[in-house]
Amino acid sequence: MTGARRVVVKVGSSSLTTAAGGIDPARVSGLVDVLAKTRAAGQEVVLVSSGAIAAGLSPLGLAKRPRALAKQQAAASVGQGLLVHRYTDELARHGIIAGQVLLTVDDLNRRAHYRNADATLSKLLDLGVLPIVNENDTVATSEIRFGDNDRLAALVAHLVKADLLVLLSDVDGLYDAPPSQPGSQRIDEVVSMADLAGVTIGKAGAAGVGTGGMVTKLEAARIAVDDGVPVVLTSAAQAEAALAGEAVGTLFHAVGRRRPARLLWLQHATEPVGSISIDAGAVAAISKRGASLLAAGITGSSGSFHAGDPVDVVDPSGVAVARGLVNYDADEIPRLAGRSSGYLEANLGAAYAREVIHRDDLVVL
Repeated sequence: MTGARRVVVKVGSSSLTTAAGGIDPARVSGLVDVLAKTRAAGQEVVLVSSGAIAAGLSPLGLAKRPRALAKQQAAASVGQGLLVHRYTDELARHGIIAGQVLLTVDDLNRRAHYRNADATLSKLLDLGVLPIVNENDTVATSEIRFGDNDRLAALVAHLVKADLLVLLSDVDGLYDAPPSQPGSQRIDEVVSMADLAGVTIGKAGAAGVGTGGMVTKLEAARIAVDDGVPVVLTSAAQAEAALAGEAVGTLFHAVGRRRPARLLWLQHATEPVGSISIDAGAVAAISKRGASLLAAGITGSSGSFHAGDPVDVVDPSGVAVARGLVNYDADEIPRLAGRSSGYLEANLGAAYAREVIHRDDLVVL
């Protein structure tokens, strides 16, 4: 933990703002002091910060987070400027330059945009800037329901090749039942997600300014640890202790190895636009032998997709077993399904003898 060279810290809305909306200067100042201390110890820091919508509530006279998308976007438009201005001023006290990076799901769905985000964050870190990442709520649609930046933080941790992800919330860790429930106990370590069988997971907090909850934090932890990045989940009040390596909160041990960015992007940052059904033989070839998906194993398809789009690959029972970038349009699949590569080359031409999804563009779920 203390040896982590690069750390991604994610902080939720409830840890930065008042219940009535608006930025809490003392909370922001306290968090920045901790981040500056971490930087002074020689570690690089990327901050993924929620709070734009919450920060815009009070100035707009809104009592709580609105449900209407247009009002959410209006609040984000007002609040984002206030939020990054506060961060900029607080970081300047420590001689640190802040850099704003706003992302949407579309930026993570499109491979070229994903690469650009990677390049931008890398250059900011090279220049000694502390990047502040947030979802671009002002222009987003479904992105606003992306998980209160938790999943985004896990993806950013992969993008910047972080050694540690710290998720700061309004609770001091993961409990085996809602913390308010008598007898509930904090879980200090999670070696495997299987350890959480039977644990009751709570929803978003009662403050009403955020959209996340423990479910989204566990999803973020799963993404990170599967990619070899350990995760600490704790409260914002314990941020300094967590970054100093003290035994606070809940530690999720890394269980996987770092994968190529392309595969992580494909599994966690894309939304399938269709599906391809395959037989049991093709399921075994993909999941056990790491093979490409050939036309011979296809039994059908659904959705309207084009070559290069992400699609789910589903088994005979309809369960998605893989996701990949398809090489053909949806209207071409019916005449390919069930045919051998030799038949396709002889009857349709060499262009149709290639894989429907190449194994380099395929990730097992």
